[in-house]
Amino acid sequence: MLLALDTASPTVTVALHDGTDVVAAETAGVAMRHGEQLAPLIAKVLGLAGAQPADLTRIAVGAGPGPFTGLRVGLVTARTMGHVLDVPVLGVCSLDALAVEAVDTGAVDGDFLVATDARRKEVYLASYSGEGRRTSEPVVDRPAAFATDRPVVGEGASLYPDAFPGGRGPLRPDAAWLARAVVADRVTLLDPEPMYLRRPDAEIPHAPKAVLPDVTPTP
Repeated sequence: MLLALDTASPTVTVALHDGTDVVAAETAGVAMRHGEQLAPLIAKVLGLAGAQPADLTRIAVGAGPGPFTGLRVGLVTARTMGHVLDVPVLGVCSLDALAVEAVDTGAVDGDFLVATDARRKEVYLASYSGEGRRTSEPVVDRPAAFATDRPVVGEGASLYPDAFPGGRGPLRPDAAWLARAVVADRVTLLDPEPMYLRRPDAEIPHAPKAVLPDVTPTP
């Protein structure tokens, strides 16, 4: 069984796939509480499917791009579970999961873009073929730098309609679609490392500069 989870957006989402289809899925109702919500959601999804952690054979985790704190919660959890259960942990670009959902639900027809909220009045963005395969590396910048009339999936488009008048859903990554995409081999698998695309907001403070002694001669 494949456990899938994504914490790259303000919403925590978890799903379980039995090799045929998704058998249980949950998305947090409250945003921005990744650390509090992820473990209980995993337990709930396993419980809904009548499964145990020992039943898992793979874990897939959204690797972003996304904010530092949210990504860290999901990736650390996935890697820890993978280590304890001795199962592979697969990273997936979170934008790719949105792209697969958009194609399979008929939200797009032909080439399109995916744009998600990067905060700081910026968006993460990548381009995709009509089949949902990524054709560019994700980038981050202000919406005006990417302005287009082409179809744009994701919350980034809904937040900046002036730059993306062709915006449409889905808005945020869904672990159920991440799981389906992995099982169907429709996304590129990555190491479970974060795709930040920019320096994290929280950094270790640099050592203070040394203060040189006063060597002014005494008169």
